[in-house]
Amino acid sequence: MQPDLWSDQMEAQAHTKRLSLLQEELGEWNGLGRRASELRELLDLATEEDDESLALELEAEVAALAKDLDRSEFRLLFQGEYDAGNALLAIHAGAGGTDSQEWVERLLRMYSMWSDSRGFKTRMIDSSLGEEAGFKSVTVDVTGAYAYGYLKAERGVHRLVRLSPFDAAHRRHTSFALVEVLPSIENEAEVEIDTNDLRIDTFRSSSAGGQHVNKTDSAVRITHVPTGIVATCQNERSQAQNRATAMKVLRARLLERELREREEEQARLKGEHVSAEWGNQIRSYVLHPYTMVKDHRTELERGNVEAVLNGDLDDFMETYLRSTIDEIEVAR
Repeated sequence: MQPDLWSDQMEAQAHTKRLSLLQEELGEWNGLGRRASELRELLDLATEEDDESLALELEAEVAALAKDLDRSEFRLLFQGEYDAGNALLAIHAGAGGTDSQEWVERLLRMYSMWSDSRGFKTRMIDSSLGEEAGFKSVTVDVTGAYAYGYLKAERGVHRLVRLSPFDAAHRRHTSFALVEVLPSIENEAEVEIDTNDLRIDTFRSSSAGGQHVNKTDSAVRITHVPTGIVATCQNERSQAQNRATAMKVLRARLLERELREREEEQARLKGEHVSAEWGNQIRSYVLHPYTMVKDHRTELERGNVEAVLNGDLDDFMETYLRSTIDEIEVAR
């Protein structure tokens, strides 16, 4: 209602985005309340009329409501400054050669399918194709409420064990890929960058993107000289668009670096052990000699590997995030 709200466009957009998120959350809770009231009335009716068939039908609906309620309650536990926002997801091939590069592609598909199941939008920002298959690295923008809050559970090294389709002898191979998750920030003021600290290079795109992309030096690589952090973008149509997106990735990487340093300092002051390695192995996907996905942080296991690779990740994410919340409560 303030008349000068739109005098600052960036602040106004932040307010409207926050308002939209709150309206969406309120709508979800009101919807849960309506469903609970309707089910209560139907259950009372089934009890009065001793209708066993209706009662059995309602059991499934009650179970579905309980699951949705649990998910909504879980989202209330996201207290991080950037948990409610969008995310930048980067996947890098590790040891394993072509197998690891193809593993990056499978992980990209897994996270894309998970995002689709939640109604999130994904957009590839940058990619480096493998020599024979897959990607050496890929960066994707994931847009949706709490995208960062959920995806931050996936940071670390993901290990794949299988019979290699790229080995003529069809031997078992182990492949590794590193998953990075960065908070996607829209407000440039959150991370101040001195333009004098930047080295900007342009080059011809090598990724998919149409004739225009591949025939001009539209790809952009930005190096933050003081830290050595590099951000690239080559999937937009113009050099200006690639530069803007690369700056967005650079801000996210610098912010993630600052947040990590802050956490390490807090842990040091508390006398806790601080690991110098941030890419520790978090999960194994075994396709041979047996099938299993195991999260090494929570010990959660699932036998249906294909379902997980098709985006069924909620159990792994929520179990891990709940464990971190429990640790915070114990510390308090």
